[in-house]
Amino acid sequence: MAIVTGAARGIGAATAVRLARDGFAVAVLDLDEAACAGTVEAVEKEGGRALAIGCDVSNAEQVEAGVARVAAELGAPTVLVNNAGIIRDNLIHRMTEQDFDSVLGVHLRGAFLMARAVQRHQTEAGWGRIVNLSSAAALGNRGQANYSSAKAGLQGLTKTLAIELGRFGVTVNCVAPGFVATEMTEATAQRMGITFEEFTTRYAANIPVRRVGAPEDIAQAVAFFVREEAGFVSGQVLYVAGGPKG
Repeated sequence: MAIVTGAARGIGAATAVRLARDGFAVAVLDLDEAACAGTVEAVEKEGGRALAIGCDVSNAEQVEAGVARVAAELGAPTVLVNNAGIIRDNLIHRMTEQDFDSVLGVHLRGAFLMARAVQRHQTEAGWGRIVNLSSAAALGNRGQANYSSAKAGLQGLTKTLAIELGRFGVTVNCVAPGFVATEMTEATAQRMGITFEEFTTRYAANIPVRRVGAPEDIAQAVAFFVREEAGFVSGQVLYVAGGPKG
């Protein structure tokens, strides 16, 4: 069965539904358990089993308790998708220590804590898949020193875990989306004082395929890495960004 973090909406929700379509039972993790209801319903419509769990992935005790509950109620997790994330964008001279620490805490520390908890079940099973959600921002992005650092760190974590866990039949890969239309990017447009349509149109003009991404685009890439047939692919970073530059 699979765990998807940050799965109440956006990329996480689309990934949970995609994995359910592939036959996985899915644990839907998010900070607010009640917010996961829509994703759980969507998974069940695909004929899958789902479990909503409220969990702060940056909190070690909550992670351990959440994974234990998943194992008890859905079975041992062998697939983990680390998608949970937040943004606290600002230029470096305005960014607070809390802005920096909170973003790294959810994205990077959260992925570490989740991987540490889930790998026990994967290594015991002799098979597993971990997919971390990085970003094209790992290459650098104005106003996102915290987010870019976290997403670049996830790529290093991915490659290290691939080395450590490979002998146990566990692959670890990374999907790095470019611009994807989600509630998070819509909130960025609001902060900028422009409409979301204007925001996406502006970005799409600089993307070779001339459109922004959808959560389902990212879910498809995650699904590839999770497949049995992808067992010889590990430690890789796949940019899903509509072009070569993210």
